[in-house]
Amino acid sequence: MSKKFYIATDHAGYALKAYVKDFVRELGHEIIDLGPDSADRVDYPDFAKKCAKSVLADEGSFGILICGTGIGISIAANKIPGIRAALCHDTYTAKLTRQHNDANILCFGERVVGKGVIEDMIETFASTEFEGGRHAGRVAKIEGCTFGANLG
Repeated sequence: MSKKFYIATDHAGYALKAYVKDFVRELGHEIIDLGPDSADRVDYPDFAKKCAKSVLADEGSFGILICGTGIGISIAANKIPGIRAALCHDTYTAKLTRQHNDANILCFGERVVGKGVIEDMIETFASTEFEGGRHAGRVAKIEGCTFGANLG
């Protein structure tokens, strides 16, 4: 089943973006590039927000975010309520984050994982369904989390 993906990077993930877009298309999915348009230095929170907002506005879609390590861009995306951005390094984590966390954005680092692993992660992320059941209550708790002064 064809899915829609939004992709964004920062300058440290830019070199890999064209490769990832081509691979997603080869799998038969649609991919929309949210930038940046060059390898010039940019701030990853801006592009994480752009991708997260697009995924939220387009029900059933997914996102792919890439920076140098995947860490910063995943942290930034997870600041947006309704986003469950998962930093993955292998197929196992890509599979379980879909099954157990209903993740809607796959994050990884250009400097951390190779193309073969990236291909496997994307294919797995796109084809794995959320299991629901015991995991649904946990995802609901994540969605209801509001942290701050009232940590109890």
